Amino acid sequence: MPDAVAAVVEQWRREFPDLDVSPIGVVGRLMRISRLWDKEIKVFLEGHDLEPGEFDVLSTLRRSGAPYELTAGAFLRTSLVTTGAVTLRVDRMQAKGLVVRERDATDRRSVKIRLTPLGLEVIERVLPLHLANEARLLRSLREADRRNLATTLAAMLESYGDVPSGVDD
Repeated sequence: MPDAVAAVVEQWRREFPDLDVSPIGVVGRLMRISRLWDKEIKVFLEGHDLEPGEFDVLSTLRRSGAPYELTAGAFLRTSLVTTGAVTLRVDRMQAKGLVVRERDATDRRSVKIRLTPLGLEVIERVLPLHLANEARLLRSLREADRRNLATTLAAMLESYGDVPSGVDD
């Protein structure tokens, strides 16, 4: 049975037979799967009293390595959100006891965001469950297809300049 995007592509082909509507087959599917996965991941994280943005903060700090802290500037460079969005997110997380802000001892202008023991416990408990949930989302793909898809998507992201920036701050 064809998916919903196939029906859209077929409708456009019928209405505009001389127009190449094939990009809809890729872009439309990526957008639909993104919306579906966003919803699935949000529901999963809500079950752990986390918002996706909070999980992103916990993950970013945890993968930075001990002592699980980054300057606010370094954190901003590793995320795709505005300063204001990070400030609000960190405020909420600080109120939950997941992170703390500390002035840098050597540069009082610099603020570091650090995982608390509770934040470390939460990310280390939820991360394996999150990864299992993501594996569930990919269950319809064979391992070779997953690798090929990851390679293709990485090439697309690189073509848009979406490459890692330095975080050593």
